[in-house]
Amino acid sequence: MTNALKISLRDVRVRFDVSNNQDSLKGAILARLRGEKREKRYVDALKGVNVEIEHGERVGLVGLNGAGKSTILKVMAGIYPPTHGTSEIVGHVSPMFELATGFEMTQTGWDNIRIRGMLLGLAPQQIEERIREIGDFSELGHFLDYPVKTYSAGMFIRLAFSVSTAINPEILLLDEVMGAGDLVFAEKAKRRMYEFMEQGKILVFSSHSLPLVEDFCARVIWLRKGEIVMDGPAKEVLKQYELHSGS
Repeated sequence: MTNALKISLRDVRVRFDVSNNQDSLKGAILARLRGEKREKRYVDALKGVNVEIEHGERVGLVGLNGAGKSTILKVMAGIYPPTHGTSEIVGHVSPMFELATGFEMTQTGWDNIRIRGMLLGLAPQQIEERIREIGDFSELGHFLDYPVKTYSAGMFIRLAFSVSTAINPEILLLDEVMGAGDLVFAEKAKRRMYEFMEQGKILVFSSHSLPLVEDFCARVIWLRKGEIVMDGPAKEVLKQYELHSGS
C-alpha cells in the first residue's frame, strides 16, 4: 500500500429528487386538468458535511432516523455521488449495508460467497482459496448448501459478515448490521472486529446501539437532519447525544 488510508469529505451535499413518487402520475394529470404547475420537490439528505478520517481511526456515526447516517456511508462507499462538494477515498472499501445486497436469492450459500467475493474485488482463485474458511467462520454448516432465500436475517448477517471481513478490507463501513443476529456469533464477530482494528485500518460504524459504538469507536460523529452536530471523542459525544438526542 503506497498511500495512507483516508476518507475526506469536503462540503458534501446530497440532494434527492422526491418528485417522482407513486402519486406523481396521478398528481401530474390532476394538476394539468386544473391548470396548475407542479414544482419539483427535493430532500437534502446531507448539507455541507466536512469529514476527515485518517489511517487507523475508528469512527462511529449516531443520530436519529433520517439524520443522514446511511447517506454519508454510501457517499464513502462511492454509491452516492455528492450533489455538491468532493469526496476522496484512499483504500479498498468493504461496505456492509442492506443485508440482501449482492445476494442471489435462488443460489446456495456457497455460490453467494463466490458472487459476493467477486463484487468485493476478489479474483475467482482467491475466493476458492478462502471459501472453506469463510464457510467455517459463518457456522452455517449444511445451510450453505441451501438457497439463501431460505435464510433468516441472522443467517444473512453471518454470511455477509463472514465474506466482507474475510477479504481483509482496508476501509470497513458497517450500517446497523452488528445489532442483529444471535449473541454467540455477535461475540465472534466482535473478536474479528478487534483483530481488524489492531491492524490500524479504518472503521466507520453506524448504529443506534450506543454501547456498541462506544465499544468499537474512539471517535463519534453525531448527525442531525443532514448536518454534523458534534464530532469528537466517543465518550464526550455520546454523553451529549444521550442528553439532547430527543431535541
